[in-house]
Amino acid sequence: MCGILCIFTQYTSTDTSPQNSTRCNGEPLQCDLSCDSLREMAFRQSSKQRHRGPDQTGLCVNDEYGFVLVQERLSIVGVKTGRQPLTSTNGMTHLVANGEIYNFLHMASLINDALKFHYYTPRSDCDVLVAFYELFGADRLLQTVRGMFAFVLYDCSTHRLLVARDPVGIVPLYYGWDDAGSLWFASELKCLVGCCAEVNVFPPGHSHYGPRESFVPKPYFQALWMTEISTARVDLELLKHHLERAVESHLQSEVPFGALLSGGLDSSLIASIATRILRARTDNSTFRLKTYSIGLEGESPDLPYARMVADHIGSDHTEVRFTIPEGIDLVRDAVYYAETYDVTTIRCIVAVMLLARAIRSEGIKVVLSGEGADELFGGYLYFHRAPSAAEFHRETVRRVRGLHLSDCLRANKGCATWGLELRVPFLDTDFLQHVMSIRPEDRAPGIPSHDDHSTLEKRILRQAFADGNYLPPEVLWRQKEQFSDGVGYAWIDAIAQWASKRVTQTEYAAAADRFPFQTPTTKEAFYYRKLFEQMFPGESFARTVQRWIPRTDWGCSEDPSGRKQDVHRGHNRREQ
Repeated sequence: MCGILCIFTQYTSTDTSPQNSTRCNGEPLQCDLSCDSLREMAFRQSSKQRHRGPDQTGLCVNDEYGFVLVQERLSIVGVKTGRQPLTSTNGMTHLVANGEIYNFLHMASLINDALKFHYYTPRSDCDVLVAFYELFGADRLLQTVRGMFAFVLYDCSTHRLLVARDPVGIVPLYYGWDDAGSLWFASELKCLVGCCAEVNVFPPGHSHYGPRESFVPKPYFQALWMTEISTARVDLELLKHHLERAVESHLQSEVPFGALLSGGLDSSLIASIATRILRARTDNSTFRLKTYSIGLEGESPDLPYARMVADHIGSDHTEVRFTIPEGIDLVRDAVYYAETYDVTTIRCIVAVMLLARAIRSEGIKVVLSGEGADELFGGYLYFHRAPSAAEFHRETVRRVRGLHLSDCLRANKGCATWGLELRVPFLDTDFLQHVMSIRPEDRAPGIPSHDDHSTLEKRILRQAFADGNYLPPEVLWRQKEQFSDGVGYAWIDAIAQWASKRVTQTEYAAAADRFPFQTPTTKEAFYYRKLFEQMFPGESFARTVQRWIPRTDWGCSEDPSGRKQDVHRGHNRREQ
């Protein structure tokens, strides 16, 4: 997982004398820093996200056209040849990208089919973006590419800027303007602090292609399920095939990789499928995938199930344990690296950061994970209260379209804190399209019947893998346990109490006056908001955050913990 930062000064295609460098005293690029060149400014601001790409820092500064591109690289594919920024053979097109292009070999074959006089060999997976753009243009590029990505490309020959983000927003991207009117892009919000008063989230499935001075993101990814209720009946074999194909596409790597294994259905399925594919690919029936789980010392619902899955699939498994004080130590860092004040995200990302550090210390650079299944299949426990199939579908659409501000943000930034790339096969574009086209009656929890599993969430996913010995039955039919709960129930209680004690009643009584936008409704939420304001001052930054809460209008508890929903199997026992 890499980080990118780009600055485009107020150059226009009709300028004959572009602004060549950064100056102070009312001149271009005021950033409340000392008077630096454009290169120095970009290098300094990008250093705030250098944790994302600890292997290399690459810069392309073009004074003639008034821009600088920076990439902090985590080298995964094309380790020796894929250094960015990437430049076309004629020197006129420049690119920085963050992510992985999973179909880059297919795109390379299309490029070679179109070439007549030489053979194209991609320098890395992202290199195909430049070559494909030059041959086929922006529109066909965006309709062909598959992966998790955010990239910025500048074509000096046409003075056109191409910016795009993958359909789900698996990797982050922000943009903003400074006081001099320069346009900035960055993988992390912190790079824009002190430079841009106005900032925005670059929306998933959007792009801009045109002059920089008319920059406006527009949707390039549109699907029928976004606006209409899906009607296709589930085909369990086809569902299984699509997921296996998605996992296989996510296994390309030139560096060591592993898988997160919480012991829940989603991550366990991904690890099991990956193990089978890799054993077949390497013709080694004893291949052991490295898997990792985390939990509180002495108490974690997830760890025994993760151990059970590891034994079942024969993985090389590692358990990471932490104490409540160790977790509390990271709360401030959690707000800083997650760039959010959302309660659910802060509760979750602490454990992700601890786990990512342990994994990276073993030399692993890439991990597979199970994010996205709960949004596609309505796996959160509050979905049991959906009043109708149509409402169930609309809520899954809302959750999918908000992933870039919740689970994807938490998983990506939590792992990137320690230079670890996280891949999410459930959010493969083709798999996403297939699942969301399935009618909500099949995706929703069923009605009670003689089958003890009929009312479980994600039932068609479970049914698709019921045969073939992919998972132990205890895990295949295990109820959803949210990650922050699964690491240990005491963690949620402890962090909520700790944060709440750091807010006085007087402070909290003035919450609406201090934070009129998304006013905190608990002292815990107030504390995170206060930390966020210290690090990311200004309402524009606050508006980049979305709070994750269940549907209270369905009669659900506002608390994001799954334990607060009445269908949780421990809920009634705790209430008695």
